[in-house]
Formats: sequence, structure tokens, C-alpha cells
Amino acid sequence: MDISNLDLNGKSILITGGTGSFGKKFVEIVLKKFPLIKRLVIYSRDELKQFEMSQDFPNSKYECIRYFIGDVRDYPRFKRACQGIDIIIHAAALKQVPAAEYNPMEFIKTNILGAQNIIDAALGTNVQHIVALSTDKAAAPINLYGATKLCSDKLFVAANNIKGKQDIKFSVVRYGNVIGSRGSVVPFFINKRKEGILPITHPEMTRFNISLEYGVELVLFALEHAIGGEIFVPKIPSYKITDMATAIAPNCRQEIVGIRPGEKLHEEMITETDALNTIEIGKYYAILPSTSDAKRNIYLNHYKAKLVEQGFKYNSGTNTEWLSVDDLRKEIRTYVDSNFSYTIN
Repeated sequence: MDISNLDLNGKSILITGGTGSFGKKFVEIVLKKFPLIKRLVIYSRDELKQFEMSQDFPNSKYECIRYFIGDVRDYPRFKRACQGIDIIIHAAALKQVPAAEYNPMEFIKTNILGAQNIIDAALGTNVQHIVALSTDKAAAPINLYGATKLCSDKLFVAANNIKGKQDIKFSVVRYGNVIGSRGSVVPFFINKRKEGILPITHPEMTRFNISLEYGVELVLFALEHAIGGEIFVPKIPSYKITDMATAIAPNCRQEIVGIRPGEKLHEEMITETDALNTIEIGKYYAILPSTSDAKRNIYLNHYKAKLVEQGFKYNSGTNTEWLSVDDLRKEIRTYVDSNFSYTIN
């Protein structure tokens, strides 16, 4: 299955968190692939980021774009933004793990209550499809951020049960770390390397890696193929945190500082329990909602797929695909060259 038949021309799309790393890449790709989009609403709270984004995507050049200031916590404001919208891409979230441990209720308000506001607003308008972005930290979460995203995932999956006769579907995409995204380890290591020491939480730590482009492709795949209720997971490589440090600053000393509260040694996107409802679709997996065998067969027939083997799990530490130091250096070179005054050699 691919996205060759997807046509967003003539559609009105709203993206929450639209000024973030994913949002900007989504806008860039969608405008290029579907130049006749009717309306593309960038919904976010930060007026400065909207102003900065409007320099790259000015309304004078892209007449379909609208910059809409608002917070997903504000239900009336968000519902107004949904008027005339066909598709919602939900990328807004609070996501810093340490900040979540210190400010739990703020994360609950945005990541959980905000998700419910999106569901309620979509059900109260004529929205046809919602794709929500999740994270590997939502699988068997041990920190509050992951727990809020797991709750969010559950809300979007369950929303398919309360839609009644409305022609609408809710689905989720879940993936790992994006090189160069705000708050990721790459800009942190780059800024630290001038000190000659890079802090490493644990020498065995691993993470999944995905490019922004592949993240957008996964969302487009969900838009094209989702029935509703699926959590889509891409097949992506892992890397060792020590290899990432070496790729960025080979001459720096790596100092072990210990795992932070709420941080895992390895990330997981599909747990062994999730595998009981997981199918393999080419270069993706999909975790299906827990349901009857009859309804499960609808998904199996739709995707021409079968369940993964019992005991399967998708873990960054036991992954079969890995990025080497050279691979990582190639991955980050474009990001570094466009954001810093020096390059990765």
C-alpha cells in the first residue's frame, strides 16, 4: 500500500502545533504535492513562531494558508477554527520529559484534555478525518509525558466508537526521535561540544530514529488508508546514544551522568501485549483496536495482512536495523549546515 491515490487538492486541512518541526515539514511537503489545497490552517499559540513561519510561507504566495492563534485547551476557539475543515492533523503537545515530571497538570491539560477538545470539536463540525501524532514513549510509559500521550492515543482510538452515523474517522501515528527537532539530543550535543565534554546518560542507551519526511509520509499513509482506530508504527532504525555523540563530536570526551527521572534505557513502540492486535503492512505496523474477531477481520481484509507472531515486540534495543556513526553523520549534516556556522566533517 502506498499514497499514490491520495488527493488533498480541494481539501481544507488544519494542523495543530503547526509551527513546530513536524508542522513546518508537513506544510512544505503538502503544498508541493497538492498545490490546489483549498485551505491550510496553521493552529498554534505562539504569535512569534507564526510570524517567523509566515516569512517562509507567506499568504501572498500561498493563498490557502491561514495563521490561526489558539490553544487546544481552549475548546470554543478550537471549534471555531474547525469550521469548514475536512482534515485535522494533531501535532500539538507538551513533550519535555523532565518538565512533565515537575508540571504534571499542565501536560494533562494540553495532551489529554486538549485531545478531548479536538475530538469534541471534530464531532461537532463536519471534519472527516483526524490523525493524531503520538510517541514511542506512549508504549508502556514510565514517565508522565508518555502516560499523557497514551491517554491521548486511547481517546482518539475510542472516539471511533461514539461517532454515530457521522462520516468521520480517528487514527494515530506513533514514531521515535526526529533528528534536529526542537528539544532533541542533536542540537543539545552541538551546543555542548564547544565545552569538550558531552554528557551521556547511559552507555547502552538506544533510541529509534525517523526523518521528518518519513513522519509526514506516515501521516499521509494514514490519511489514505485508515479505517479508523489504528495506531500506525513505521519500521525505522535505531542508534546508540554514544554513536550519536561520536558522530557530532568525535574529539569530545563522553561523560556518563546517569539516566534522568522518567527516562528509559531503550524505547518501545509495540509492546508484547500490543502485538496481540498488531498487523504488518509492508514498511509499517498497525496496532488495531481491541475488538471482536469479526471487526478485526475487517482490518485484516482491508490491509490484506495478518497478525504478527505471538511474543513480538518492537524495541529500540533489539531492533534489527541500526544506524552507524557514518550513517548518523550523514543524517545530521543537512540539519547542521542549515542551522549552525560550522559543519559536521
